[in-house]
Amino acid sequence: MGNCYPKFEKNIPNTTKTKKNVIIKEEEPKSSQGQIVTPRLKEFTYAELRSATKNFRPATILGEGGFGQVFKGWVDGVTYVPTKPGFGIPVAVKKSDSDSFQGLKEWQAEVEFLGKFSHPNVVKLLGYCWEDKAFLLVYEYMQRGSLENHLFKKGTEPLSWETRIKIATGAAKGLAFMHTTENKVIYRDFKTSNILLDGDFNAKLSDFGLAKLGPINGESHVSTMIVGTYGYAAPEYMITGHLYVKSDVYGFGVVMLEMITGLRVLDPNRPTSQINLVDWARPFLTDIKKLRRIMDPRLEQDYPSKGAIMAGELIIDCLDLNPNQRPSMEQVVLSLDEINSIKMKPRRLKGTPKRLMNPHQKQYPGDNRREKQCPSPIYIKNT
Repeated sequence: MGNCYPKFEKNIPNTTKTKKNVIIKEEEPKSSQGQIVTPRLKEFTYAELRSATKNFRPATILGEGGFGQVFKGWVDGVTYVPTKPGFGIPVAVKKSDSDSFQGLKEWQAEVEFLGKFSHPNVVKLLGYCWEDKAFLLVYEYMQRGSLENHLFKKGTEPLSWETRIKIATGAAKGLAFMHTTENKVIYRDFKTSNILLDGDFNAKLSDFGLAKLGPINGESHVSTMIVGTYGYAAPEYMITGHLYVKSDVYGFGVVMLEMITGLRVLDPNRPTSQINLVDWARPFLTDIKKLRRIMDPRLEQDYPSKGAIMAGELIIDCLDLNPNQRPSMEQVVLSLDEINSIKMKPRRLKGTPKRLMNPHQKQYPGDNRREKQCPSPIYIKNT
């Protein structure tokens, strides 16, 4: 089958070609901090991935995003040839929408960045497929799915305070790694649906379709068309198109706020003053009595007050309207390590705390349903 976009072929990273379905696996990073490696990706055929997913059967769908659908498949753990379900290793196969130029661009970005990233908190890309108008990516399978599901999907078991801080720390380490590579990389789409969890709740960043190289030659930012998800994108980027490395830090602050409150950043089903979580919650984050009123009730107050207030202060710093005043992601990791070290038992309040203007008083449909990540009116497809 021929390639329909041959002019992009020279931009695909070098990969290890396979013979008789045997591949050379990339070496594990020697440092837990991660490293840039020579891409060693398996080049799958469309037929192989169709077989691995049982013809992309609807029952194997793991999720859906702007790029297309993600399916669960099974391949041999050594050769990566398709196997029967339950044999070999599970993988996640992302299949692009047909006739999607934006899908092609995002596919290219993922191959370019994920193909050379090796870090414990970045999802591993195993291979790709490029045939005609079919653009597919094959990743390691993450057993516990997305952070979004664990925070907002009805019926899921609540995450403990310790687990939330562990997830936040892992995601922060992934961002810090990207920001400190030789050519700084800006993630540009940090949100709960892009944070995946393995069986031990270790967080890994996924979906690098909007990632972009950071400023060079002493520049403070890069100028680009605006893409991303409204609510998570930094205000300076949404207003001017100026993208800073610390624009990612703002997105991290938003996700951290969602993690401690259990509320989505935007929810039209909440009272008008509470639709935008960031604007509404700011005054509550630095006073423990106010903070308790917006903490996720599923935590059942089982968290250290000092740790909670430190988390609130960190969120405030990350959400600073001036990108230069935000902490670096390395500083964020240090703060989270300090928060995690606070193991004292939480102080239980007598009676039920006041919940004036508390969005948790009533169950809103937007808090409980598994919503598809829909782009906002100012989500622009072209870069």
